[in-house]
Amino acid sequence: MILSQVIDIKSIKTPLVGTDKKSVIAELVDLVCDNGLVSSRDGVFNAIMERENIRSTGVGKGFAIPHCKTMLVDEIVLAFGRCAEPVNFDSIDKEPVKLIALLISPTAKTGEHIQALAGISRIITTAGVRDKLWNDINPDTGKDWTAEEVYKIITQE
Repeated sequence: MILSQVIDIKSIKTPLVGTDKKSVIAELVDLVCDNGLVSSRDGVFNAIMERENIRSTGVGKGFAIPHCKTMLVDEIVLAFGRCAEPVNFDSIDKEPVKLIALLISPTAKTGEHIQALAGISRIITTAGVRDKLWNDINPDTGKDWTAEEVYKIITQE
């Protein structure tokens, strides 16, 4: 799956200001809700948290992919956030998370959901991408990363 087909710059937030798992997930859900991409903010948030309660989506190396399948979206919705400070996410490697990709898929699109998870995983494990995004400052500008810069990195455009 090509990530640029399911994410746009308006669905990227940097930095996320939340200080715990629940608050950073809420920030990303609010972002997609504010962009009109989901029909129920609370329904999507609850679905994500139900999935999170089954098993943490902190996949390691400072990255998490909270996700769910729900009838509250018609198409795959993807948001990306970079935390201002690392957040405890109960990750498999016990390391805090700074990069989060939020994925919401229609219930009937299991195959596309799996493809999106694989696409996110592939991008974030690409040599240098995760490490580049982990840094607080873009070395080219000396300033915090902008949503546009993060978009280019994660979509590899």
